[in-house]
Amino acid sequence: MNEPRIRPATDADWPRIWPFFAAIVADGESYAYPDDLSSEQACALWMESPPGVTVVLEDEGQVVGTAKMGPNRPSRGDHVGTASFMVDPTASGMGVGRALATYVVGWHRAQGYAGIQFNAVVETNTAAVHLWQALGFEIIGTVPGAFRSATRGRVGLHVMYLALD
Repeated sequence: MNEPRIRPATDADWPRIWPFFAAIVADGESYAYPDDLSSEQACALWMESPPGVTVVLEDEGQVVGTAKMGPNRPSRGDHVGTASFMVDPTASGMGVGRALATYVVGWHRAQGYAGIQFNAVVETNTAAVHLWQALGFEIIGTVPGAFRSATRGRVGLHVMYLALD
């Protein structure tokens, strides 16, 4: 049995990311991406260019999670990073999100970022909110009704922050 590993994503990984990316977007509970994205459009949104990076978590040859990270804003805001995560629903509860999140925090530290800002964490995505809080992120504000949940209607979006310096 191989140890799960996180590594930079390649173009060859996209066909393995796309099925769970599409399922998560279609679920309508955590991402405000259009429902009708083609694979090519989704790839362009997800696969980061430098100075950002997209990674995958591979377990026994299967890509079960991915994260993208980089500066939250350009120029005068590029000292604060951001990230987005997707975990294959079949791997939910197996520590994939925590492993990716830990990697992302370490990556931002190693790159010299002052902090990490998440711009839009859906307040009803309690597993994600609890994970980020367990890693030291704070909710610094909530935009009421800013996300249209497929099952709950309008719910808030948290802005979360972790200081790194």
